[in-house]
Amino acid sequence: MTDAALSARNEDALGVVLAFLTARTPDAWFKAAPDHLPELLIDHANCEKKAASTALRMMYRYVEHPALLKKMSSLAREELRHFEQVLDLMADQGVVYEQINSARYAQGLHAEISKAEPKRLVDLLICGAVVEARSCERFAGLTQVLSNSVAGLYASLLNSEARHFQDYLQLAKTANDQGGGYDDFQQRVDVFLALDAQLITSEDHQFRFHSGVPTR
Repeated sequence: MTDAALSARNEDALGVVLAFLTARTPDAWFKAAPDHLPELLIDHANCEKKAASTALRMMYRYVEHPALLKKMSSLAREELRHFEQVLDLMADQGVVYEQINSARYAQGLHAEISKAEPKRLVDLLICGAVVEARSCERFAGLTQVLSNSVAGLYASLLNSEARHFQDYLQLAKTANDQGGGYDDFQQRVDVFLALDAQLITSEDHQFRFHSGVPTR
C-alpha cells in the first residue's frame, strides 16, 4: 500500500470516528504531548494491555455469545501485538517502562456501567466503543505533533482502532436488541459520549494517554 493510499484510508476511518464523538481533544493536550513522551508511551502500553485483558475477561464471562467470543479473541491478539509495538518504540526512544498510575478516564466511564445483566454487557461494549474511538482520534492528532520516528506508529494503528470502535458498537447494538437492554440504545450511547467529552475537556493534573487538559 502506498503512503497516499494509507493516508486516504486513515482519513476515511477518522471521519467515521469524528462523526461519532461529540467533542474533540483540546489543542492543549496535543501541544503538551511532545514534552510528556515517556508518560504517553508508558500509559499507551498500559492501555493496550488493559484492552487485551478486557477482551479476555469478556470471553470468559459471556460464553453464550459466539459472535462476541470471536471478535474478542481477535481483538485480544491484536491489542497484545500493539503492546509489543509500543514496547519496541519505547526501547527505540530510550523510555524505561515503569509503574505509573492510571488516568481518571477509564474509571470515570466505568462508574456508569450497570451492575445488572444484560444491561451490563451492553454498557461494557458501549464503553469499549467510546474508548476505541477516542484513542483513534488521539492517534490522528499525535501524528501531527510528534516526531516522525514516533508518529509512524500512531499512523499505523489508526485504522485498527477505528475498526475496534465499530466492532464494539455493533456488538453493543446486537446485545441490546437481543432483549433486556435499553429501550433507547442511542440515548444510552449518548450518556457515555457525554462522560467522555467531560473527561477529556476538563482540567487534569497529570498527563496520560486519555487524560484531560493538562494543568502543568
